[in-house]
Amino acid sequence: MVVDDHPMWRDGVARDLTERGFEVRATAPDGEAAVRIARAVQPEVVLMDLNLGATSGVDATRAITGELPATKVLVLSASGEHEDVLEAVKAGASGYLLKSASADELVDAVQRTANGQAVFTPGLAGLVLGEYRRIAAAPEAGTPQLTERETEVLRLVAKGMTARQIADRLVLSHRTVENHVQSTLRKLQLHNRVELARYAIEHGLDGEE
Repeated sequence: MVVDDHPMWRDGVARDLTERGFEVRATAPDGEAAVRIARAVQPEVVLMDLNLGATSGVDATRAITGELPATKVLVLSASGEHEDVLEAVKAGASGYLLKSASADELVDAVQRTANGQAVFTPGLAGLVLGEYRRIAAAPEAGTPQLTERETEVLRLVAKGMTARQIADRLVLSHRTVENHVQSTLRKLQLHNRVELARYAIEHGLDGEE
């Protein structure tokens, strides 16, 4: 299925794919029609433009991949902007190809997408991989975030030091250390120093910085 708001481009791509042996089951001029028609014909691959008017290609991609998990979306866009690429992938697109690609590159990309591969115009694959690595390295949503001082106190608790010993080590008052300990207990939803020490050991905080 080919989705593009420019009739000549849309028909040209559909014709090229048909001549190369693909069955083009449908075309659509905008995002809303793309979602509606995809439900009816359930294509194996959707070639999706991004600039489609009221319902963007990103929104259409999200709707189609959400309703039809077996359908793969390959974005074919004139935009190589990083934000557009990442938004499309986050919406469920399997790949992203620029309209400057040759007919052979397009045919190869459609075939590879149908085979379950992720296909990107050279240079864009690294961008997507880098973004996913960044996301993977970021703290999970909902993970308690300790301050630098709370983490420092937690390390010393894990070493078996008392609040007074920690206060002497960090040149803090005994009350300040206790406040940090209580704050850390609340954030981690723990009940006492034993659980706190166990948490620190399990997370590798009992060693040297």
